[in-house]
Amino acid sequence: MHRYEEALARTVLAHVENRLRLDPAPLGRLGDATELDIALKDALGSEPADATEVLRLYADHIEPTVVSCDSPTFLSFIPGAPTKAAALFDMVLSASSLHGVSWLEAAGAVAAENQVLRLLADLAGMPADAGGCFVSGGSAGNLSGLLVARDTARTLDGAPVARPRVAVSDQAHSSIGSTLRIMGVGALVVPTTDHRLTGEAVRAALAADPDAASVVAVVATAGTTNAGIVDDLAGVAEVAREHGLWFHVDAAYGGGALFSPRLRERFAGIEHADSLVIDPHKWLFTPFDCGALIYRNPALARTVHTQDASYLDCIHTDAPQEWNPSDYAYHLTRRPRGLPLWFSLAVHGTDAYREAVEAGHRLATETAELIRATDGLELLRDPELSVVLLRRTGWRPEDYDTWSRQLLERQLAFVVPTVWEGETVTRFAFLHPGLTMDTVRDILATMTAEPARPHEA
Repeated sequence: MHRYEEALARTVLAHVENRLRLDPAPLGRLGDATELDIALKDALGSEPADATEVLRLYADHIEPTVVSCDSPTFLSFIPGAPTKAAALFDMVLSASSLHGVSWLEAAGAVAAENQVLRLLADLAGMPADAGGCFVSGGSAGNLSGLLVARDTARTLDGAPVARPRVAVSDQAHSSIGSTLRIMGVGALVVPTTDHRLTGEAVRAALAADPDAASVVAVVATAGTTNAGIVDDLAGVAEVAREHGLWFHVDAAYGGGALFSPRLRERFAGIEHADSLVIDPHKWLFTPFDCGALIYRNPALARTVHTQDASYLDCIHTDAPQEWNPSDYAYHLTRRPRGLPLWFSLAVHGTDAYREAVEAGHRLATETAELIRATDGLELLRDPELSVVLLRRTGWRPEDYDTWSRQLLERQLAFVVPTVWEGETVTRFAFLHPGLTMDTVRDILATMTAEPARPHEA
């Protein structure tokens, strides 16, 4: 079972090569549960099966029913568009069974990952001794960062805060709410103005709260998922300093924009973060799953996350160059998932990343102008990053659902509805630099091809 088989390797690698050659990547389709049950019914049995036939089963039934995030016309949620270099190196990572827990086992991998973390910290303007690790994504990063905030918080007399809370926006990502529930921490929900958290709003919420002393941290978002809005990071950071709060920035989606000098000014204040999350599997063109977690003071994170066990004593030393990723998040076993990004950055250079990031922003701004000029379509707000929200005049929720399914059936695009201020609308999340405005025009034309039905009285 562990013996190398030349024929199997060539068969699998040929499939991978063919998939990587596809330009553009196929969009994929929705799967039918009954068809999949029938197709997969006898896949797992006590006896071996021919590998070619198993791969054919995957190619014919599994792969086509996974909507491809790397398709240029995957415009829902936050897409993924890994570079070919990053995707290929992810194969190297898997084939090598690399383990990235500690410096003892994986010094080279950790050193390379830390190069990337240093680059991201520099782009954010964080201090020279900032550092952290790669985790599976924003949810894991938010949980790990806020655990440090909770466990290192102290009252004025130096005691742990008895029932800590975290100040969060009413627009915070859903993973923040999940994080607080997992941690057993309450939330001080701060209302936003035009969906943007401001320092003034946080200050007012703290002043009005009779138990403000229990608030140990504040979370700001640098690129909301639904609309791409960047909070008032500088203002929130100032209030955090005034009140001695941990300042956590969720830049899972928007952090890629730090590569763009023209977008960087929108992130003023991010340099004050105590913990920062950026997901390279979003706007930095890396395979799933890859999230970067960076601390202003990594020593604090080590006091919270370092796991104590007799068999782990060998990895814990006082050598300053030794860096254990397991000390900076709740994980222990991990793959060095930052290596595909490291490889792609080294191959292509940071200028190519800047250009690719700016391509997404440019698509959003040009699409916004096109919507303004198209009868029957309404732009809901100017895009800040690469998300565009719009409505089709007169459409009801079922119209958006029907249109969405028809787009995918016709293999034009994958665009699902969202809700904005209580209304079902549509949303484009631009990320893939291979998408063209001609394709965007074709997609929008399908919204206006038929007269919108007026709402019934």
